[in-house]
Amino acid sequence: MTASLAPVEAISQRLDTFVTAQRDATRDFGAEARLLVDAAETAVSGGKRLRGRFCIAGWRAVAEASSTSASAPQDVVAAAAALEAFHAAALVHDDLIDNSDTRRGRPAAHRALEAEHRAAGWVGDAAAFGRSSAILLGDLLVAWSDDLFEEGLQGATAERAAAARLEYAMMRREVTIGQFLDIAEESAFRTEPDERHAERALRVASLKSARYSVQQPLAVGAALAGADAAQASALRAFGHPLGMAFQLRDDVLGVFGDQRETGKPSGDDLREGKRTVLVAYTREALPAPARRTVDELIGDPELDEGQIASLQQTIVDTGALDRVEALIAGYAREAERALSGVRLGNTAVGDLRDLARAATVRVT
Repeated sequence: MTASLAPVEAISQRLDTFVTAQRDATRDFGAEARLLVDAAETAVSGGKRLRGRFCIAGWRAVAEASSTSASAPQDVVAAAAALEAFHAAALVHDDLIDNSDTRRGRPAAHRALEAEHRAAGWVGDAAAFGRSSAILLGDLLVAWSDDLFEEGLQGATAERAAAARLEYAMMRREVTIGQFLDIAEESAFRTEPDERHAERALRVASLKSARYSVQQPLAVGAALAGADAAQASALRAFGHPLGMAFQLRDDVLGVFGDQRETGKPSGDDLREGKRTVLVAYTREALPAPARRTVDELIGDPELDEGQIASLQQTIVDTGALDRVEALIAGYAREAERALSGVRLGNTAVGDLRDLARAATVRVT
């Protein structure tokens, strides 16, 4: 990666190179195999490369403290690309779990594979084929992420490679548990006292998003730069609250976002039954009869635009949206303070703060 090459472009180029190699390696496997590779290529294309950018930013924050170099080496770019491949796998499985039809303004992977089945005139249940294929697609993308990560570690010292592997493994374990807790909460919420719903939603946000999207990518990059204990601790203290703010902003967009900007229908989280902090705060402020009505509506995949608008207005009227916005602002301030007085590169710290603003004040 040259100094003039932006992180997003460097990560995308590394993924393109990897996909080309995978195409060559599977060339003799037939047209059906190409269908899966094509789907994987689509899955890793697009997006803001946020996790990869945090990985590179974590590396730079440490590296610039002892060097003037701002150019991430290929091992760091490969690790960043690996994080993006893993994220693509998570999105494929997430859309399947949520039965989502779209992702980034195009058909979700299982829907696209279902359409391929129909277009080919194959026998059997096209929808079942799409679902089964998406499970395997996610598995393939996880394998790709491992391959990319290990390719990158070939350029790192044994000590730094071991530290990066530990961070990467922790991220994968925690996000998997967080994903399970997310779907479990949609079923378990009725068995828990109402006053615990927000706490439980924040637990999901921490495991499923905060650590996975920001904290651990920063930690992987910092490990590859040889971070000392103080540097690693500061980046963790920055990454977790920022990740919480990132997820809470995502929750707001999942209810109020414009489809033209988010690529998903407005109110989609309400149709999917997401038990977010936004929903927990709304329920806390409602009397029992109104709370029951909200519970009956949330999770109904057939909610029409009028019902979505009514739920949105209820969320606003109860003050739940304002409470979540205040949480986002508080987490952002906590993250800002964490970087003060630590031996980290000044330019990189500025970039981290820019990333923080992009992650918490965004429309897509």
